[in-house]
Amino acid sequence: MGATICKDDLIKIGYKKYQAISLIRQAKAIMVQEGCPYYNNKRLGRVPTHVVESILGVSLVSETGQINEA
Repeated sequence: MGATICKDDLIKIGYKKYQAISLIRQAKAIMVQEGCPYYNNKRLGRVPTHVVESILGVSLVSETGQINEA
């Protein structure tokens, strides 16, 4: 698990499919607003983990680098 996260990673930790898709879409929109036009691509499905964490308000990665289970 690196500094990015995708829909499948979110599903593995317990989010439903459409919740995961929605989180990725929101994160991409935030990245575009922050001035990263790279994320304005509908094929792109991997976003920085810190953006998803800011949307959720919780940390998804523990200090050991493992994804926390939901």
